[in-house]
Amino acid sequence: MANESAKVPLLASLKDRATPNDQMIPPRRRFRHCKSVPLTEYIPPQFEHHSQLSGSKSLRDNIHPNLKRVFIFLVLYLAAGTVCFYLVKDHIKGSKTNGILDSVYFCIVTMTTVGYGDLVPDSTPSKLLACVFVFSGMALVCLILSSAADYLVEKQEFLLVRALHINQKVGELDMLKEIETNRVRYKCFMVQSFLVVLIVAGTAFLATVEKLDLIDAFYCVCSTITTLGYGDKSFSTAAGRIFAIFWILTSTICLGQLFFCIAEVNTENRQRALVKLVLAKKVTNMDLEAADIDNDGVVGAAEFIIHRLKEMGKICQEDITTIMEQFEDLDVDQSGTLSPSDIYLAQSSYTGN
Repeated sequence: MANESAKVPLLASLKDRATPNDQMIPPRRRFRHCKSVPLTEYIPPQFEHHSQLSGSKSLRDNIHPNLKRVFIFLVLYLAAGTVCFYLVKDHIKGSKTNGILDSVYFCIVTMTTVGYGDLVPDSTPSKLLACVFVFSGMALVCLILSSAADYLVEKQEFLLVRALHINQKVGELDMLKEIETNRVRYKCFMVQSFLVVLIVAGTAFLATVEKLDLIDAFYCVCSTITTLGYGDKSFSTAAGRIFAIFWILTSTICLGQLFFCIAEVNTENRQRALVKLVLAKKVTNMDLEAADIDNDGVVGAAEFIIHRLKEMGKICQEDITTIMEQFEDLDVDQSGTLSPSDIYLAQSSYTGN
């Protein structure tokens, strides 16, 4: 934004996008060749191919956890916990069924902090081992499994929107737009639905297999998923503990996700209220002075957008400074604009270093 030529590409591209013809043509990135670079620039095919490949992947795909890696971590944790607790099984007292099954069950109850009390450490080594696994288990649930559950829930959002508009002709782009707009609300609804299913399944299983009456079964379910774990009601049969290994893990994580989603909804509501307040506010001369980043007395479209985003709390000055530093690093010829040759020369210098 150091000169007028730096503002023209943004405004021109905004006008170009508004033309009706672009609705029929797939959008493509437009580059403005700076005057100091020839119009016919040579970019090696391997570099151009690499750029297309790197840009074809969504950043969200890189943020989401690798479910295969999550599964491997969980299996390794449960395997290590099962072996350790099996070796000290004689130092664990309580209602026992099978050595290996009880070890896995005790590991799950420990890592989710349910702690029924039907199996408890009864020696110094077993108590120290339980302390180690309760901390490592909580870290695993919070840092890995909760993210995996979030990823699985988001995968169901498209199906949810399709179900809500089953009697309407809604295109895929409209669905994606609606998902992006109401992502947090849909995620909260999906987690709540999963939790209800898990509560019903756990209550039915305890009533039929563990032979608890309906109230006691529901009471045991609630004390389990909230990790309260009084211990007066628990899974005491071999079949019940096999079910508990999977059910306790998923239900406790699902409840934690629900609380997190509720907090996200409240945060999003406050953010939307702030956006409405900023957009409804009248623009004053002070706003223009604050938005004039390059101090040339004129506020361009990009400067106005950046100023509004700062007021909405979506970006901060540190973000702008960091992005401008990256822009300056890529602008090899210091023209105030980026061209394909700038990108190539900048990345070539990184490779050479």
